[in-house]
Amino acid sequence: MKGKRMGKWLPMGVVVGGLVLGMGLAVSPAGAEVVQLRSFGELMDALKAGFPVRVVAHYGKCKLICDGKETPAPDAIGGMDVGTFEYFAPMAVGNPNAFVVFSTASLIHHKGYIYNYGKFKVYEDGRVEITAQYAKPVTFRVIMDELFTGVINDGHNDGAIYFYARR
Repeated sequence: MKGKRMGKWLPMGVVVGGLVLGMGLAVSPAGAEVVQLRSFGELMDALKAGFPVRVVAHYGKCKLICDGKETPAPDAIGGMDVGTFEYFAPMAVGNPNAFVVFSTASLIHHKGYIYNYGKFKVYEDGRVEITAQYAKPVTFRVIMDELFTGVINDGHNDGAIYFYARR
């Protein structure tokens, strides 16, 4: 099915403080600065302040566990916006270290339609766990399950996980 051209006009939305919000659009005001977040503390400060945050993972620099054993990680890069998130202070749910978690799922076509699920768990010491799964759309049977581990790139290390905020 072919979509219709929208023309030169943006879909209707709500203008709040120079941002156009609505129908999935978020247009930042001119001059908004993009900054790299180099620690868990900076990430949490940006999230708590409501700044748009994006994560970019360089999977080839991560450790990959697949089917219970370590395997070479693919030379691939992935990214997503951090939308809904949950923060857990130390011992909030029996956890010795604070962490924040966020995820997304989307329907993709890869040898048929499947759900592509990705979850990031970021610990206060800078460690990051990324769960990547493919699941069947009707049964939700998991047909691929991978765990990547890495660290936040602080600008001085070779960390594979980059966070950015638009301020």
